[in-house]
Amino acid sequence: MHVLQKRLLKCAGTRDLGSMTLREIGELLGEAHPQKIKHHLLQLEQKGLLEVDRPQGIVRKIQPGKTSNDRLMRIPILGSADCGPPTIVAEESIQGYLKVSSKLIARKNGLFALKATGNSMNKASIRGVSIEDGDYIIVDSEQRDPQNAEYVLSVMDGVANVKRFVNDKNNQQIVLISESTQDFPPILIHPEDVEFLICGTVIRVIKKPNLS
Repeated sequence: MHVLQKRLLKCAGTRDLGSMTLREIGELLGEAHPQKIKHHLLQLEQKGLLEVDRPQGIVRKIQPGKTSNDRLMRIPILGSADCGPPTIVAEESIQGYLKVSSKLIARKNGLFALKATGNSMNKASIRGVSIEDGDYIIVDSEQRDPQNAEYVLSVMDGVANVKRFVNDKNNQQIVLISESTQDFPPILIHPEDVEFLICGTVIRVIKKPNLS
């Protein structure tokens, strides 16, 4: 996300941007070109991060889980997860929102989405659905104590991975397994490794649209 968009998003949470002109917002952020402010406000609106009520000139920061339609919820997209080595997951890296019917995914707190890149989990089965390049992975960040054979999003040495979780107590190790048509070696973790963190359990896969 552009640095100016990050600053606009932060200001929208604390200031009434709708009562300010583009020039006033620019002065607040140290940007002398009002058209740049207009451009980046539009970009944030298109990403689903800001809601702009044009007749009233109101700018609102959209909250995760809420939409103007109660049947839809917004799930924040926190970047992309290479089912190999992706970007680290961070709240400030929200890139947009998935609008999902509550009939597809039960409404609850703590959900976020990642876009899969790569095919190292293309033989996984989450409710019978594999994870392929371009799919969205839905992660429950409140489920951080996975059972054996569940799929988790974890971070090790600053790198995030989506893998199948196995707690191999007999050998005192945690094994993160790729399930792929290609041969990827497992990742072996000691349970006391302080750099290892489970960010949540993968609960659903939203397949990329089949337009053919």
